[in-house]
Amino acid sequence: MKNKWIFWISPLLAISLSLPAQVLDQGNFMMGSTIGFSVAESKVILHASSNNEEGEGPSSTQFNISPSVGYFILDHFALGIGMDYTYNAIREPNQDKNDGSNLLFGPFVRYYFPVDEDIAFFAVTNFGFGNSSDNQLVGTSQQSIQSNIFAVGIGPGFSIFSNSAIGLEALFKYNYARSVFDTEIAGVKTTTTTRGSQFDLSLGVQFYFGGIQKVGATAPKPGF
Repeated sequence: MKNKWIFWISPLLAISLSLPAQVLDQGNFMMGSTIGFSVAESKVILHASSNNEEGEGPSSTQFNISPSVGYFILDHFALGIGMDYTYNAIREPNQDKNDGSNLLFGPFVRYYFPVDEDIAFFAVTNFGFGNSSDNQLVGTSQQSIQSNIFAVGIGPGFSIFSNSAIGLEALFKYNYARSVFDTEIAGVKTTTTTRGSQFDLSLGVQFYFGGIQKVGATAPKPGF
């Protein structure tokens, strides 16, 4: 009876110890999403025809979701593309509160540092290009503002892998964003540039698939 248990358990242990290492191999894919919450502060620079002014910009509370798909071009090193949707609750310096959202697309790079059979740290850098829609107080009236955005984020993360090639992860990132929009008040055109930075913590799940050989599989021999 004891030998029968060993017969059944040994292959399962082999899969458990080997699979997490294999999911990070060259040729594999990853697909998943993160969900995050953050608070941001910003400064505003006004470029008017007469002079330039700088002051405190809006602060915001944000919720975002970021699906992505990537490909391991080398062991532990993945390139991919992702989408980032963010919902903002914005508070202006005059205490007016507005809602807004932005949608960004862009590439990312990840490098993993395995530390155990089922645990790995990673570093990630991502870029985003897109636009946002916000309701802002311009002069004495609310206006719907469309902005062009460029964003970059960088930070460390931590993944725990399951036997089914699923990774649960936590990610802490620093994000920088720059947006530009134009307004016109009483015939005076103004270009507003907003630069913001924030730190956020996101939780997510990734699915790893493709290019994973069965445990014990060997490369095919040449010939027939």
